[in-house]
Amino acid sequence: MKKALLALADGACFEGRALGYEGETVGEVVFNTAMTGYQEVLTDPSYKGQIVTMTCSHIGNYGATPEDSESRRLWAEGFVVMEASRLASNWRSTQTIQEYLTQAKVVAIEGLDTRALTRHLREHGSQQGVITHGGLDAAGAVAKAREAPGIAGRDLAAEVTCETSYEWKAGSGKWALDGGGSRSDGQRRRPWQVVAYDFGVKQNILNRLVDVGCLVTVVPASTTAAEIAARNPDGIFLSNGPGDPEGVPYAVETVRTLIGRYPIFGICLGHQILGLAFGLETYKLKFGHHGANHPVIDLRSRKVEITSQNHNFAVKIPLSFSEAPDSPPTVDTKHGRLSITHLSLNDCSIEGMVCMDRPAFSVQYHPEASPGPHDSAYLFEEFVRLMETHHA
Repeated sequence: MKKALLALADGACFEGRALGYEGETVGEVVFNTAMTGYQEVLTDPSYKGQIVTMTCSHIGNYGATPEDSESRRLWAEGFVVMEASRLASNWRSTQTIQEYLTQAKVVAIEGLDTRALTRHLREHGSQQGVITHGGLDAAGAVAKAREAPGIAGRDLAAEVTCETSYEWKAGSGKWALDGGGSRSDGQRRRPWQVVAYDFGVKQNILNRLVDVGCLVTVVPASTTAAEIAARNPDGIFLSNGPGDPEGVPYAVETVRTLIGRYPIFGICLGHQILGLAFGLETYKLKFGHHGANHPVIDLRSRKVEITSQNHNFAVKIPLSFSEAPDSPPTVDTKHGRLSITHLSLNDCSIEGMVCMDRPAFSVQYHPEASPGPHDSAYLFEEFVRLMETHHA
């Protein structure tokens, strides 16, 4: 089997075997701690610009299944695994992981020590890297990694967003977690007209919005406030997406205009954009949060949720925590008073906030995760209740 090399910008090199599409690729190297969900990872637009390392030692056991994709294509720039299964032990699958990566032209590498790579990234931080097949010119690959542009400041949302608006009508079907938009008393709720900004939206987010009774219109990232007003929605959803929230200043300005006019719910990049719109700052994490097993505490209920996460940036507030406070702290911003509702129990970074005087809230993690924990699925119901209250 052909040799392959992963070279990092700091000079570290890891040799392995070629996997996927033959060639060379460049991206920011990150690690994901989920044991399953590699297909959802590869098709998550939030991984645009990144080479993803899976820490689970064996990847590809259940192959690839078309209906499990989170978007229209694979977005990860590259893929790193310890061992890729050559068999797909799943009656639903149509391809092996090798066939899946090759068809999508994703350059990958296997056979290296992913534990050592993960420890290196934890110690030295996420950084640009190169995967190359064939001729193993380590010095040349390191040089390419050092010359490659990082994700900071880049508008990656523009590269993954839809070109034109469209209606999303599919829901989770038999996989739905609730009654498909019904209240607990069995009464059907009104259909809420929701405009969803596509900064790199995952399809399962749209499915969950439909499940709780929303009529969803997806719009490009560059859609203006005037265009939103012309649609007269009941609520606005700000989606996940790749890269740096400061790389989409046009979206921040638009959301700032929308605050107070419509109920707003943001996830991941949408959470960061909402934070910037309120006047807060964001910062880049050392190695990001990527995985399906991150503990988050809801400071209102003191419940701990196991969450799915994928982000390299976080919202900064003028408060610091060494541990979770006893009650939700508040912060006054230029555009409203915010209550910090959720914190990461790994590093106490901000995982959720709600505006106390305007109808808006957001979370940093992914409550729709599939596969993944469903601890946070209630947030979609909270969005519906916010619209019910606002339009009562």
